[in-house]
Amino acid sequence: MIGCINHIGIATRDVEQAAENWAKIYGAIDAGDAFDLPEQGVRVKFINLPNGQLELIAPLGENSPIEKFLQRHPSGGQHHICFEVDDILQARDEMINRGAKVLGNGEPRIGAHGVPVIFIHPENSGGVLVELMQKPTGD
Repeated sequence: MIGCINHIGIATRDVEQAAENWAKIYGAIDAGDAFDLPEQGVRVKFINLPNGQLELIAPLGENSPIEKFLQRHPSGGQHHICFEVDDILQARDEMINRGAKVLGNGEPRIGAHGVPVIFIHPENSGGVLVELMQKPTGD
């Protein structure tokens, strides 16, 4: 059911500064302009590494879930890991059947890649927030 890792989310105060640091230290390549997702309360910038992609996420305002994360972890850090799934609704139902807690109201929302996503509570994954995203068409 779970497909490949799509990206790892990294919480930061400034996505541009973080992208510059990842480029300088690790040779990451800019994957496009930063953009806001107001409905999720975040600013996003993707960067590429030879074997994967990082999603740099910063808060948009005090009510952002990333703001809450950064209050607990002032230096930022790994926020989540994202896996692709073929069918987000089937994946959600399977997670629930397996006893996992789907965050929010359980309904998928559109994520940073423009496809439906859900999040699984960290208590189900050894403290790691897991994002499941509908595999983009054409991949």
